[in-house]
Amino acid sequence: MSASVPADGARLIYLMGASGSGKDTLLRLLRAELRGDEPVLVAHRYITRDSGATEDALSLTEDEFGRRAALGCFALRWASHGLHYGIGIEIDAWLSCGAAVIINGSRAHLEQAHSRYPALTAVEVTVDPGQLVRRLAGRGRESAEQIAQRLARATQAFPVPPQCRLLRVSNDAAPETAAAALLNIARDKLNA
Repeated sequence: MSASVPADGARLIYLMGASGSGKDTLLRLLRAELRGDEPVLVAHRYITRDSGATEDALSLTEDEFGRRAALGCFALRWASHGLHYGIGIEIDAWLSCGAAVIINGSRAHLEQAHSRYPALTAVEVTVDPGQLVRRLAGRGRESAEQIAQRLARATQAFPVPPQCRLLRVSNDAAPETAAAALLNIARDKLNA
């Protein structure tokens, strides 16, 4: 592919949703359905905690995260729930090669992402609050108090920049259905 694709994020999908909404599951299922020659890439996140086996993230110490931030290694970065998250600058190279790129972002930082990539498509994964409680409890990562805080945050409105395309994908049914919807969004980006 040529490097003629603009860096405005026209093929960038900014995935977001409440903690426990199933974003990592959807991304894992989406990867399994990709055809071998399909230029759809899922960016891993850098995070200052152990990422475990269920998410595509690279764990960094806070010092290493800060060092990489100072060197300009992140296209996007934010802090949430006492942790630091980053998306590497490699996504710019992937976009310039014509790939559709999906990143696991944050609703609270959509404005920052849209500012850097004004043509991105934001995709919010939605889930029934009762199901969200069960998923959060089942992960075993948060205390009851932290789960309550995440639930309160899940129902809060978040700022969506003017001109930002926002789509919603429900993950209340089988996750394969939501993953297929997300993959269709990525494929539409390739055909645009």
